[in-house]
This record gives sequence, structure tokens and C-alpha cells, in this order.
Amino acid sequence: MQRIRALFKQNTELQALVDHAGGLTELQKIWGSVVPQPLQEFTRAGGLNHRRITVFADNGAVAAKLKLLAPTLLKNLQIKGLEVTSIRVEVQVKSTARPPKKTSRRLSSSAASSLSALAESLPDSPLRTALQHLSKKT
Repeated sequence: MQRIRALFKQNTELQALVDHAGGLTELQKIWGSVVPQPLQEFTRAGGLNHRRITVFADNGAVAAKLKLLAPTLLKNLQIKGLEVTSIRVEVQVKSTARPPKKTSRRLSSSAASSLSALAESLPDSPLRTALQHLSKKT
């Protein structure tokens, strides 16, 4: 790891790139602390130029919401120490869709036994089959 750091320090272009990346990382941290939690995963700070922060939104709905929240966001960014006077919102659609999060649903053993007992008390029907199948998800 020391060799890589020494290489970056020797090459001024690489050092400038490292400094720029560090600035963007810090800007993203500040942006993440200011933007409302439901919008955090759909927005990214793009850069800070001429006292204007550029923010990338995943879709038009998020961009519209950011534009509505712009005065509050500006105030909060200024409180965090950034010298910002405007927000530029750009829509940058991601090329791959996020897969939906699947939550694992399991029944407790008591719930499974109750469903199984209920299924046994019913006559042969689609409801009985469904309850038997559901009772096996423990």
C-alpha cells in the first residue's frame, strides 16, 4: 500500500485525481446527511463548481421533488459549511434496473401448527391445499 501512495505523491496528475475523488466523496457524505432519507438512494452529488452543486437524480419524479426542496436543501448545505448558492438537478437514468428486495417470510412453529390443524379440519378443497402449503413455511 505504501508503494501506491508513493506513486500517487510522485505523479502530480494522479495526486490531483486523488484529491478530486476525495472532494467528491466528502461532498457525497454531506449531501447524504442533508437530503431526506427516502431520496438518498435515488440521488448523488455530482460536483461543486462556482458555488453551484450539481445533483444527479435517477428519475424525473425525484428531480421534481429535489427542485421543490431546493431552498431547504441549500440552507442545510450552508449550515454544513458548504458555500453554495444554487442547486442544479440533472436526471441521470441508470441503465440497469434494481432488482426488487425480497423479504423472507417465515411462520413461527405455533402459527404453522395452527394452520396445519385448521387445514386438517377442512374438507378436501383448494383452501385446504393452500393452508397445508402455507403451514410448511417455517
